[in-house]
Amino acid sequence: MKKIIVVGGGAAGIMAAIRAAENSAQVTLLEKMPKVGRKLGITGKGRCNLTNSADIDSFVKNIHNGKFLYSALKGFSANDTVNFFESLGVKTKIERGGRIFPVSDDANEILDALIGKMAILGVEVINNSPVTEILAENKKIVGVKVGDKIFKCDAVILATGGASYPKTGSTGDGFKLAKQLGHTITEILPALVPLEVEEDFVKDLQGLSLKNVRVKLLSDGKKIAEQFGEMLFTHFGVSGPIILTLSRQAAKLLADKKFVELEINLKPALSFEQLDARILRDFEKFKGKILKNSLHELLPSKMIPIVLDLAYLDENKRVDEITFAERRRLVEILQALPLTITKTRPIAEAIVTSGGISVKEINPKTFESKIIKNLYIIGEVLDVDGFTGGYNLQAAWSMGNAAGKFAAKD
Repeated sequence: MKKIIVVGGGAAGIMAAIRAAENSAQVTLLEKMPKVGRKLGITGKGRCNLTNSADIDSFVKNIHNGKFLYSALKGFSANDTVNFFESLGVKTKIERGGRIFPVSDDANEILDALIGKMAILGVEVINNSPVTEILAENKKIVGVKVGDKIFKCDAVILATGGASYPKTGSTGDGFKLAKQLGHTITEILPALVPLEVEEDFVKDLQGLSLKNVRVKLLSDGKKIAEQFGEMLFTHFGVSGPIILTLSRQAAKLLADKKFVELEINLKPALSFEQLDARILRDFEKFKGKILKNSLHELLPSKMIPIVLDLAYLDENKRVDEITFAERRRLVEILQALPLTITKTRPIAEAIVTSGGISVKEINPKTFESKIIKNLYIIGEVLDVDGFTGGYNLQAAWSMGNAAGKFAAKD
């Protein structure tokens, strides 16, 4: 019977352990924390966004290095994920954007189901066991070290996670372990992380959520990317789904010492002329009133003084005294409110890690290392990361499924 050690008890590692055990391997899962699945328990704000109903091509587009995952996603799709969890007694539902959650809205139900499945299959789970070295002889796996103790095995599946959420155990250990064996580590940066801004006025907007806005990411004045949807102001800057989606590119630009800005279009459904006409109608309606008391149908009250200040408009001027040039400045700010990005929040606050072990050194079908025989590498420790919406977890399930099955083969 083939002896396999899985290093790391996150989503990818647990799935790999299950699949290897189902394929008749003797599996030991070593987890550095007191319990497996710590990060899984807090995903999707504790609801666990298991996967997404999107097709494989959409998954490839929504994941950095997504083409590398094509074979894995085909071998274990979003549909397979739903069927797998339903076979464990977990009922699922689809929400906006194709996001799939357990009906219970409880990530612990997912974790309990996975732990239960490992127990049925006889997977030995050893907690509080940080692996300090992966042992190889003649470029072939022979075991792992935990402190002074050596665990001998035929194959190792490395699934330690990235460097985000260190309280869950993801502290970048896997990068060191892989580097010791000759693997290349691409630059480690935060992804799916809030952004800090230079402008002080965000403090006055703290807690304000905006829906149906379009945000452009600019580098040295050139558009890099844009997203439409929901965002949130915080005491340090901006967050929310579309900001998190743009943050990976923002982090890379900042690391390259670029000047990074955001432009928020508060009224993306309207052209410049349509918005101007809308404002004119409001001014007619509130004729005789001062400017700051005439925009509450257009903007959240918290934003009115800030928008007027950015447009260099006197908030106490009467609306019927506003000139065409002044109205034009107002429209311009409403459709391109600028924010200067100074940095991302720390990697410890990032949902995922960007960068990691180079995928060029991994077989995309089996996830076996091209450098060390019988070493399989999966999950966030690889240079693979997706947008929010269930893409990262699906990548973990798909990689775990492939690595577990191929590692168990003779």
